[in-house]
Amino acid sequence: MSDIPPGPVRLPTERTSAFDPPAEFAELREKCPVARMDFPDGHQGWLITSYPEVRSLLADPEFSARQELHHHAPYDHPFGKEPIRPAEPGFFIGMDAPEHSRYRRLVAGQFTKRRIGLLTPRIEEIAESCLDAMERDGAREADLVAQYAQPIPALVICELLGVPLAEVDRFKGAIQRFFHLGSDAEESRNAYLAILEYVAELVTRKRAEPGDDLISGLIARDELTDQELAAVSLLLLVAGYETTANMIGLGAFTLLTHPDQLALLRADDSLGDNAVEELLRYLPLFRSGGMRAATRDTDVLGRQVKEGECVVLSLAAANRDPARFGADADRFDLRRTATGHVAFGHGPHQCLGSQLARLEMRIAYTALLRRFPGLRLAVAPDEVPLRDDMVIHGAHHLPVAW
Repeated sequence: MSDIPPGPVRLPTERTSAFDPPAEFAELREKCPVARMDFPDGHQGWLITSYPEVRSLLADPEFSARQELHHHAPYDHPFGKEPIRPAEPGFFIGMDAPEHSRYRRLVAGQFTKRRIGLLTPRIEEIAESCLDAMERDGAREADLVAQYAQPIPALVICELLGVPLAEVDRFKGAIQRFFHLGSDAEESRNAYLAILEYVAELVTRKRAEPGDDLISGLIARDELTDQELAAVSLLLLVAGYETTANMIGLGAFTLLTHPDQLALLRADDSLGDNAVEELLRYLPLFRSGGMRAATRDTDVLGRQVKEGECVVLSLAAANRDPARFGADADRFDLRRTATGHVAFGHGPHQCLGSQLARLEMRIAYTALLRRFPGLRLAVAPDEVPLRDDMVIHGAHHLPVAW
């Protein structure tokens, strides 16, 4: 670490391609994996880019996930200008134990393997119905994002939570506005409140007429207030839709631009699960990653992180670390053993819906490639519009033909 930068860095955000994180991450990971970082609001914290430290700090209880402690946004975003305040009741991703543990236990109790397993035939049915719609009336081209990658997770999370399918449009647009980097503070806040208002109404309806869904199951436990139920439902709705939709779309884009790997997957169905893990490792979906705040002075690879300082744990940089994934970590390789990646985080805050996301991705790719053996991009790769204007990376549209 003799090549420590002379001054603090800013969070790298300029991507060199649709599939790679900013090139600066690799240089920082090699020369200064724990780097001083300037935040847009003037706070000075740290950027962590090496796999061992990212994974370790994600699980370290002395690095807090409490919203009021790590409120410094690492890049310009309207929500970074919100007043400093603790997470609202139920918004458990911004909490530490024991509050976080209580909410997570309740949600995990509904997010069971049985419930996820029962969804498998329904996800397959949804995928096939989307494919049917794509080739209706003899169509030979489609937008894979709008007609496939988005509808699958939207319909799945709606069924899991008990959201009427006819009401998807009530929150879909608000989610897009919330994650848009061009939204101002008022637009972003109003989008958040619109989603919250919808799920609050949904909770009220579920209390009056429960069903066989996750929200009704939480209500039956009688341990959460309506405010808490609404916040928990919002988290599950947004995470279950937005992240998986972009992974399915960007993953398909990756496969279609790596014909050697696509050929491997077509030739060997047993590579399906491995393909999902490698795509999760390889693709940098988030601009920053995990945010934590030190609760005491801590030595991290010889750098002194002071109490109260924020750290940005770059999941994208960690998932490309040659020390963990080999000298060719920047190469997309379906035969790689990609287990251990941190795409879903690690530790007590690891994504509760990780198994559902994996299942949706595997079914989506399997059904797509089976239906369309000649699937290809309908435009040049550099003509695919990317989500550079959004918090979560992906493609706005993915024109394909078959």
